[in-house]
Amino acid sequence: MYKLFDKWEYSDIQVDDMSMSRYINIKPVIVPYSGGKHAKKKFNKSNQNIVERLINKIMLTELNTGKKMMAYRIVENSFDIINKKTKENPIQVLVNAVINAGPREETVRLKYGGIAVPKAVDSAPQRRVDVALKLIANGAQKSSFKSRRSIEEALANEIIAAANYDVKSYSINKKEGKERVAKAAR
Repeated sequence: MYKLFDKWEYSDIQVDDMSMSRYINIKPVIVPYSGGKHAKKKFNKSNQNIVERLINKIMLTELNTGKKMMAYRIVENSFDIINKKTKENPIQVLVNAVINAGPREETVRLKYGGIAVPKAVDSAPQRRVDVALKLIANGAQKSSFKSRRSIEEALANEIIAAANYDVKSYSINKKEGKERVAKAAR
């Protein structure tokens, strides 16, 4: 059986949210690196492993742009920290964090006679996964920037806080803000 980073098994991972289960891919891989083969089609990114998608989001931040191996090492070390702190499988903690950090409702701008009016819409499950991963990566980058905390520790803390639905977490705070704006626009 394949283990992620030769440490953690995929066998007991469960996606509790039925709407997101198609878009959170937890197929067993040893090294989460597909070489971009999922970029050819529009919605093919849901076939990419969720850990690799997190690595790609970490790679998008300012200091890690294009440095896949550095992002890979950051995620691997943060998974070690998650395992030490929670005594759980870090893949399951990541899946729970993605489910909790994805906004269920957002706003769009509609034009009525030259006036822009916000309207609340339900978020698609694919977009929920994308936004959740982006918010987790941005939260880790912001909490480690100009701080003594390393990016690995910041990412581990962000994932744990999002998995526990802690409102002090950057990703959960932003999600709540988006849903609050959407509720006002109903």
